[in-house]
Amino acid sequence: MIQLTDLHKAFGNQNVLNGLNLTVPDGQITAIIGPSGEGKSVLLRHIIGLMQPDSGQISIDGENIIGIRRSEMNRIREKFGMLFQNAALFDSMNVFENVAFPLQEKTSFSKAEIRTRVLSALEDVGLKNVEQKFTDELSGGMKKRVGLARALLLNPKIILFDEPTTGLDPIIKRAIHQLIKETHEKFGFTAVIVSHEIPDIFDIAQNVAMLFRGEILQFGTADEIRNSTNPVVKQFISGSLDGPIQMV
Repeated sequence: MIQLTDLHKAFGNQNVLNGLNLTVPDGQITAIIGPSGEGKSVLLRHIIGLMQPDSGQISIDGENIIGIRRSEMNRIREKFGMLFQNAALFDSMNVFENVAFPLQEKTSFSKAEIRTRVLSALEDVGLKNVEQKFTDELSGGMKKRVGLARALLLNPKIILFDEPTTGLDPIIKRAIHQLIKETHEKFGFTAVIVSHEIPDIFDIAQNVAMLFRGEILQFGTADEIRNSTNPVVKQFISGSLDGPIQMV
């Protein structure tokens, strides 16, 4: 379980996280939504230990990760996979080399075992016979699939998705959402997804957290958030210009 308690983070005079509290249930998909610039990606970076809060506590499976040694943080990170906005692929490597990279860095598997695992991971995300292609030969959707294959490779307990459908057309967006849903059902990982895809994200997330002004304004099931009576949540979901959020 991921538990964030009274998190504060400021950059200069800008408060990004302002006493944030959030508990992410194990084995479910939790989406984090909210207006642009509210710190959603910053929150993900805190969860995986790439940023430290000014104050507060971050607990992963009961272990507080604030201030721990690098070796301990590396051990905690073994529980994580992450799919970045741009898939974070290496341009100088082909698909096979990109996906194989974590196995080569973190395991002592033989070349034959690595090849078997990489091809299996690519098949899990609907990609076959593309392992020799380079990133500039891939569509945006294919890059996301390659990034997901790499994230799945070490069978992580938790996968973080930072706006996984940014820059994709509506059909490919739906395909990526469906892929996340299907791989989650198959592997059972805990997923945290930062998304602006309203209302599409409600179709795959069991839980939704609305981040606003550095705090979790409301947390609930997808249906509870979709039917929220909170005026800020209602305005954000509807995309209305009239309401408490300054949209322009």
